[in-house]
Amino acid sequence: MEEIGSEGLAGRLLVATPLLGDPNFRRAVVLIVEHEVAEGTLGVVLNRPTKIPVGQVLEPWTELVTGPSVVFKGGPVAPNSALALALVPGKDEPLGWRALDGAPALARLGLVDLDAPPRLLAPAIQSLRVYAGYAGWGPGQLRSEIDEGAWYVLNAEPADVFFTEPERQWRDVLRRQGGDMALVATYPDDPGLN
Repeated sequence: MEEIGSEGLAGRLLVATPLLGDPNFRRAVVLIVEHEVAEGTLGVVLNRPTKIPVGQVLEPWTELVTGPSVVFKGGPVAPNSALALALVPGKDEPLGWRALDGAPALARLGLVDLDAPPRLLAPAIQSLRVYAGYAGWGPGQLRSEIDEGAWYVLNAEPADVFFTEPERQWRDVLRRQGGDMALVATYPDDPGLN
């Protein structure tokens, strides 16, 4: 895990440490979508699929969604609102898509305007995922949680957003770090049963 300054969080992963007790974030993998020191931080939980098919709430987007074709629970803030992330190959910036700021490793990942007609974006989108709600932190709040040991801050890979087996994502992201992080991935769900 590398040190982070006040910049450089957009496009990074927050991976919950085993010490994080909040049920909203237990074993969560969160992608930081926006980070402004004065405004706060917005992220989406990547590994919380619901049982709600995308077609039930955003039918026009169904054909573009990367499997599993369900809405993911992006976090506890504004759970009745939706946002989407899409991977757009090439250099074009299609209407209705905005690249994540300051995320060089995820240069072609961006937010989708779900009010835009899907047919405009369809030719440009390689992968898409829809989230209900998001995770949010006020100015300084996330830095405090990181300092308290609640989160590991790790580099993201484009495949993290569209991971096909969300129930394994927490372990897999930690394992690929190697060393002590790979050991943390073996931490039991309930240490009391160990």
